[in-house]
Amino acid sequence: MAKSSMQKLKILYILQMLMDNTDEDHAISTSEIITNLERNGITAERKSIYDDIENLKHFGVDILSRKGKNSGYYIASRDFEVAELKLLVDAVQSSKFITEKKSNELIKKIGSLAGRFGSSKLQRQVVVSNRIKTMNESIYYNVDKIHDALSNNVKIRFKYCEWTVDKKLVPKNKEYCVSPKFLTWDDENYYLIAVEDDTAQIRHYRVDKMLNIVVTDEKRNDSGSIDIAQYSKKTFGMFAGDEEELVIRFDNSMIGVVIDRFGKDIVIKKSGNDTFTANLKVNISPQFYGWLAGLGGLAKIVEPASAMYNYKNFIENILTNYEQK
Repeated sequence: MAKSSMQKLKILYILQMLMDNTDEDHAISTSEIITNLERNGITAERKSIYDDIENLKHFGVDILSRKGKNSGYYIASRDFEVAELKLLVDAVQSSKFITEKKSNELIKKIGSLAGRFGSSKLQRQVVVSNRIKTMNESIYYNVDKIHDALSNNVKIRFKYCEWTVDKKLVPKNKEYCVSPKFLTWDDENYYLIAVEDDTAQIRHYRVDKMLNIVVTDEKRNDSGSIDIAQYSKKTFGMFAGDEEELVIRFDNSMIGVVIDRFGKDIVIKKSGNDTFTANLKVNISPQFYGWLAGLGGLAKIVEPASAMYNYKNFIENILTNYEQK
């Protein structure tokens, strides 16, 4: 590259040095900048360095300088603070739908946003191995195609896979055609919520189990709006079921559990000194029954009677597995 062309890149090299190697505890001197520029075939005088630093400041880069023993320039603030980047690292680590290989790649990229010294603080908490991770590398392309379909207001077709006892993920003998509604993250997995063409019902699909997604030209079925917040409250573990309004009596100690799950907008009434009732709209499923059973004697379905009967049958069927023959 010609010398004049390299000179035009000088300010970019300076910015890179500052972003990669400085923070409020680590500064870089003008002499060090000049030396590093020379390694890249760029000559510079001190005055030109001062001018470039000022131009970067005018551009919006937060650069400060200090005098004394560790004098020099440093980046005072970045787009992301280290604490914010730690949250992103935690999200990547805990996500089942991100493979271990891609987790390491993403964490490395996130670390680069903090510079060399900030990145070292992030690396202390990076423990990706031994986490349960998907093995499907195509999930990123799946998400991209689903977003394309949402943006273009069209349907998608795909094969859906299921696990076998041989621990193999194999496609079902059916091609699905759906109208995507939204993507959601539940229990550390990515799900597509969509209206299925065959049944016109809302269904859940684990994105990492979707195969051969094709974005069609057919317009989506937009009938019926879905409130994602409300939908998440009444759906347990992404298992669909018939929606029903229940009245459940809880021990007062369960108020935090109920509000955390269903929010503060639910109808709650005191039913005694130690209990309260809550009117809850839920999708009845084994996962909901499992959640309720986990509360033991601190929760009881009061209405309707049919729901009490069905829940009682659910528990009795489990008990039969433990009866001695």
